[in-house]
This record gives sequence, C-alpha cells and structure tokens, in this order.
Amino acid sequence: EYDVEIQETSRRGEGITRIKGLVTFVPNTKPGDRVRIRITRISRRFAEAEVVGKAEEKAEEAAEEEEGEAE
Repeated sequence: EYDVEIQETSRRGEGITRIKGLVTFVPNTKPGDRVRIRITRISRRFAEAEVVGKAEEKAEEAAEEEEGEAE
C-alpha cells in the first residue's frame, strides 16, 4: 500500500500518480486527491491500483501547517 497524491487525469478519466517513476492508474480519483492505494495489476509500462482509504498526513507536514496558521 502507498500513500500518494493524484497528479493528473488519464483519457479514460482515471487519476494518475507515479510510484518510483512507474505510471499508476487509480480509478475514481481526481488531481489533488491524497489517497492510500493498493496495486492490483502491474505491467512493464504501468500499474493499476484501487483506493483503500485516505492518505495519512505525515506528522511533520501537519506540524508545519499548524505553524503557518499561527503566524
């Protein structure tokens, strides 16, 4: 499982992200979505995945956001 941010949309309307450079198609997502995915199929040129939940925020990112709001 990977926590990813969807970067763009494919011609078929699926979200696209990259995991270690491998293009990964994720149905029912849109650019900007932060989701946790599970790979369901891997081929030589791309992978397909399903959403299993929302991505967990890293503690560091959450702390930085709170500091920014306090200013």
